[in-house]
Amino acid sequence: MNKIAFVFPGQGSQTVGMGKELADKHSEVMDYFRRADEKLNIPLSNLIFEGPKEELTITFNTQPALLTTSIAILDYFQKSGVSADYVAGHSLGEYTALVAAGTLSFEEGVYAVRKRGEFMENAVPNGEGSMAAVLGLDRDRLYEVTNEVSESGNPVSLANLNCPGQIVISGSRKGVEIAGVKAKEAGAKRALPLDVSGPFHSALMKPAADQLREVLDGLEMKDAQVPVIANVTAEPITSASEIKDKLIEQLYSPVLWEDSVRKMIDLGVDTFIEIGPGKVLSGLIKKIDKSVTTFSVSDEESAQTVIDALKEEKV
Repeated sequence: MNKIAFVFPGQGSQTVGMGKELADKHSEVMDYFRRADEKLNIPLSNLIFEGPKEELTITFNTQPALLTTSIAILDYFQKSGVSADYVAGHSLGEYTALVAAGTLSFEEGVYAVRKRGEFMENAVPNGEGSMAAVLGLDRDRLYEVTNEVSESGNPVSLANLNCPGQIVISGSRKGVEIAGVKAKEAGAKRALPLDVSGPFHSALMKPAADQLREVLDGLEMKDAQVPVIANVTAEPITSASEIKDKLIEQLYSPVLWEDSVRKMIDLGVDTFIEIGPGKVLSGLIKKIDKSVTTFSVSDEESAQTVIDALKEEKV
């Protein structure tokens, strides 16, 4: 039996104007943007639709902006009757997946990721931490490199295991720089510094994790109605208390995206539908396994394309 997974993008997929076309045409889509504005008491929808880009890219704006846009698109798309057997999201996208799975209400999800963004932004003084994408080196060898650099007093670790040959490292600015050089010496093709405001998914985020626990403790989290593949373990979970623990760990642990996709394929998923702006996850999934079908839904036209394609498969 063919199974479908909905996957939700993380930071880096945001663009000024995302979701606007659907929101202009459909009042129920616009309603999500209004609800986000009300919950956060800021003109978030204005920032999403009009920019400026520099402000949208600030972590504590990007996170609620992406969650709002992705959930608004999901709601529109699901009216076609397409449903998921599993959901997953990349980093921030895991919160979108949890709203999709009914663990968090939309308002609580928007609030949680706004606070998460603030805590992440403030955990490490600006300029002291960084991240870099290492291309063309396997994880075991890169793990040895980061361990060696960390032991010399410059913390750095694996942050996002995205697909074969693409791993993001994170840590102190010096640690990331040294690890980038050593990774190339070990055979990596490139080490590209990322334009981010902090060392996300590294041990340097532990202060943010303590603050996040307080916020999540104040939310009404329910068991997931659809299994969510956790970033931290790449295993399906549904229990609200386990989900909460994994969200806190996620801040300072690597995102096991490649493992998560492989897990869903092992569970029978052969169709991945990326919901939200961009096609980053669809690209990664194809690099992990070319045999699966990937779609991305970001507007009316792409939603219709997917609906038509899925209908044809059933015929």
